[in-house]
Amino acid sequence: LLDKIRSVGMGGISADDDLAVEKLTKKLEGLESLQATMKAVNAYFRKHKTLDGCPELTPEQAEKLKADMAQSWHLDKSKPYPAYLLSNNNANINRIKKRLELAKRMKGTPEKEYTINGARVVENYPENRLQVFFDDIPAKEIRDSIKQHGFRWSRYHSCWQSYMNRRNIDFIKELLEETEA
Repeated sequence: LLDKIRSVGMGGISADDDLAVEKLTKKLEGLESLQATMKAVNAYFRKHKTLDGCPELTPEQAEKLKADMAQSWHLDKSKPYPAYLLSNNNANINRIKKRLELAKRMKGTPEKEYTINGARVVENYPENRLQVFFDDIPAKEIRDSIKQHGFRWSRYHSCWQSYMNRRNIDFIKELLEETEA
């Protein structure tokens, strides 16, 4: 129970979060700072052959890095931060940049609404939801089909909705065009 309490707020950043852009920007800044620190520490170690006096590290951090370098799993003893750490962090930076760009684009895109065979479809980009409003309760076959494709009934919005993605948009257009709602 205590672990569950500690993990609150530690999950990923959802695209439909109102603060997604700010959270992703903060995460990107942290990763870029870490990348710069790892490069500077590696350069200092390459030049001085020691971590003592490294301006980027506290004495405790320097001791911890020395202890890590002494471990058997630390194969490359020529640098405190192995190349794979720099590479992985750089890949995470690029991934977060793409997510940030997408989040900014989604927040700036207005809702798109259209009607197909009497059903109103709303592409709700700010909330990252595809919403389908029927005038009446749809046939059981239609309900079963949209449930299988990840749509769930929302009492709050009184509609069927799912996460916004191209697969769901294409599916709902095809389903509604081939059946009378």
